[in-house]
Amino acid sequence: MADKNYHELLQNRIYIGGADDVNEVIKNENVDVIFDLRAEASSDSTNYNRVHSPIVDDAEQQDESIKDSIEKVVNAYNDGKNVYFHCHGGSNRTGTVAIGTLLTLGKADKIEEAEEIARNARPKINVKPQMIDALKRIFPNA
Repeated sequence: MADKNYHELLQNRIYIGGADDVNEVIKNENVDVIFDLRAEASSDSTNYNRVHSPIVDDAEQQDESIKDSIEKVVNAYNDGKNVYFHCHGGSNRTGTVAIGTLLTLGKADKIEEAEEIARNARPKINVKPQMIDALKRIFPNA
């Protein structure tokens, strides 16, 4: 499907995008778990396996929530699950977790390299400087 609004970060396993793309992902991909990175998301129940893993935009020192979201995605992946994660629009928080996921899984060695891979997968990724700073603290050798 060429016109899809979500993207494939790791082939047939990890998908990334925005909140509005959840139903399309469920319809088109064999995802087992969906991680919602929005702090502003409601806690209403859903008819799919949704894990709320909030990251607050523009908050200082979001290291723990970013690290927690990356670990959840990586653990699901390592457990053999197909994953979709999203924030509202799929650019900042989604990009942050995509970079951290790529670094953790050894798909990139440096933050810049992981960001380039993530942007190649989803061109609208635009990670804010404070999120990059958090990634530098979480991955000091990257």
